[in-house]
Amino acid sequence: MANGIFFKGIGTLEDLKRQYRTLALQNHPDRGGDVEVMKAINNEYDKLFAQVKDTHKNKEGETYTKENPETAEEFKDIIDKLIKMQGVEIEVIGCFIWLSGNTKEHKEAIKALGFRWHSKKKMWYKAPEGYKRWGKKEYSMNEIRGMYGTSGKFHGEEDKTLKLGA
Repeated sequence: MANGIFFKGIGTLEDLKRQYRTLALQNHPDRGGDVEVMKAINNEYDKLFAQVKDTHKNKEGETYTKENPETAEEFKDIIDKLIKMQGVEIEVIGCFIWLSGNTKEHKEAIKALGFRWHSKKKMWYKAPEGYKRWGKKEYSMNEIRGMYGTSGKFHGEEDKTLKLGA
């Protein structure tokens, strides 16, 4: 487990991304946070990313290693852009980013970030590069949250409240 000043108990890339999203929403300058604190969070994220980049957790909670082509900057850039979208609810579940709420007015920007629309869940999602689905079983969002863990839902720009267990 890796630890830093801001990040605690980081064992996998998914843990790091969940905590980064929470810290970014709390400390981003566009949301009233301090620029220097956000820089320190970003620097710590970059260092920890290099350590856990290829370490993941499956739905059974077992840790495994798989090479990941993603860079530390990609995730930070996506979260930075999503935070600025008013009314968009952002949730990191496992290695996926899910979007709900007022996404209609941001549709083109969301698509440009590489998100896809899930017609059954009525939500946008971004899967890791090269992700392939193996099973045909459909899971509810609550089942997915239970299997992979969630960061909770945060709203974009205007609403700074956290909705847990959504």
